[in-house]
Amino acid sequence: MAPSPLRIEDYALIGDLRTAALVGTNGSIAWLCLPRFDSASCFSSLLGDEDDGHWRIAPVAAGPDGVCTGRGYAEDSLVLRTRWDTPTGSVEVLDFMPLYGEATDVVRIVEGVSGELEMESVLRLRFDYGRVVPWVRAVEDEHVAIAGPDSMWLRSEPAAPTAHDQRAIRSSFRVSAGERVSFVFTWHPSHLPRPPQPDPEQALTRTLEGWRKWAARCQYTGPYREAVVRSLITLKALIYKPTGGIVAAPTTSLPEEIGGVRNWDYRYCWLRDATLTLGALLRTGYVDEAARWRDWLLRATAGDPEDLQIMYGLAGERRLPEMELPWLDGHFGSRPVRVGNAAVDQFQLDVYGEVLNSLYVARTFGIPAERHAWELQLNMLEFIESHWREPDEGIWEIRGPRRHFVHSKVMAWLAADRAVRTLEAHPDLDGDPERWRGMREQVHQDVCEHGYDPVRNTFTQSYGSMELDAATLLVVRSGFLPADDPRAVGTVDAVRAALASDGLMRRYTTEGGSVDGLPGGEGTFLICSFWLADALRLTGRPDEAHELFERLLALRNDVGLLAEEYDPVARRQLGNFPQAFSHLGLVSVALGLAQQPPAPGN
Repeated sequence: MAPSPLRIEDYALIGDLRTAALVGTNGSIAWLCLPRFDSASCFSSLLGDEDDGHWRIAPVAAGPDGVCTGRGYAEDSLVLRTRWDTPTGSVEVLDFMPLYGEATDVVRIVEGVSGELEMESVLRLRFDYGRVVPWVRAVEDEHVAIAGPDSMWLRSEPAAPTAHDQRAIRSSFRVSAGERVSFVFTWHPSHLPRPPQPDPEQALTRTLEGWRKWAARCQYTGPYREAVVRSLITLKALIYKPTGGIVAAPTTSLPEEIGGVRNWDYRYCWLRDATLTLGALLRTGYVDEAARWRDWLLRATAGDPEDLQIMYGLAGERRLPEMELPWLDGHFGSRPVRVGNAAVDQFQLDVYGEVLNSLYVARTFGIPAERHAWELQLNMLEFIESHWREPDEGIWEIRGPRRHFVHSKVMAWLAADRAVRTLEAHPDLDGDPERWRGMREQVHQDVCEHGYDPVRNTFTQSYGSMELDAATLLVVRSGFLPADDPRAVGTVDAVRAALASDGLMRRYTTEGGSVDGLPGGEGTFLICSFWLADALRLTGRPDEAHELFERLLALRNDVGLLAEEYDPVARRQLGNFPQAFSHLGLVSVALGLAQQPPAPGN
């Protein structure tokens, strides 16, 4: 009998700062790309079924579904502990990817807690997104699988009875209270010698220490520390350590609507997402990670501002061609499954503002400035000066006609504002502050004239449109308008009334696909709900902000993770998972609320 498919929220994350895996409540690793976040997956059952690749360790008595009794991360780490309680005993499985080592490893330690249980490990490798079945053979007490450029070694300590065919590697063993059986999975390029495999117990100790030391550096001490630290660990896990790039999510094609077509590849570095993550890292004390991302940004965006992309590969690669994988059925039948992302070629004006703002924030937090970085910023400013009057695809990467999006114009204003502030604070830098003051005023006047609806007292999604957009909630946080400006308060209220679904925010209306050119709908967008909480706080409604924030915290799964979206009707998470945008929204709002506690009695 085939196991029932798991929902997005049924997964937990493990990773080694180069790639990441998703582990289900049934003990199955259903997604893993090797050796990088954006490499082809070798476990792809997340987007299909078990024959598309997975690795399950669970008690035989648990049955084909085998949902665990409980699970959680070891304190302040990315080491996952999953527990099953059965009539004959209890067992825990510790899953992690060592932070230190030459190769990419997955370590799974089975520990008997009480009684005695019969356990089974079933590993089905399917390289190239589930399409390639490798050649498997036994080498003494180990197994090796090879297919083209990929090679994998599997060993257990102590050696568990193991058999294989070309479909799977199976191990059956018993574990009693106090006993531990470890499995070590190691990937390496097939043309290179096998790398040394880690000692599982030593790797566990070092990995726990590494994560806990990192988490201890967090400078946030407010009431939501557990949620903030878990979100920061998640954001850290999405950093590609060799270059400092930050991926938006470790997955592709998890649907925004079950059965729908809004399925995108998020395993790349979006400038917008990463710049906002930089702010969250700096405000919580993680200056080293922020500095490394700033350096990645300068490398990736070097060159003509005309060629700036909205996203890049992990090392700054520019070509990310989009294609569909027809052999994968998709998560709960949501097709197509896509790899690559065609939005890479879009013009999104707001990204320039995000980049310039992030470099401004980095400078204000004391990250040493690079002289050539300011030259790059001046080049971007000149580009914005010449192009801010043009329509673009906007923050939501619409695949319909370009429009004059209000949020994009506001971010052009922000770019000019940051230039003025930088030149005022550092008069030794090249540049004419009056020039950028003039541009700042022009953009502000244009937005207020063409992007504001005085009848409804709200900014609209785009010039001449009646539609509203959650991105306009940022008019206050950006500084475009004072928090007590009636237009700012009116926008918050109007957007909330128009786009709220059971109290959570949609990005915009999708009926008819009139804005984004796509059929179907989507869930509520979690970052937009965090923006609303922040906007409520800034406009003098901290109690409402706290209430909404508490509700958003309750949407996290059992190990504290958030996807991109949430369906309040079906009560399930949607979209790629875990999502950097959602977790940085959580951190940002928690930091803001720490300054404005709720009124007594609330």
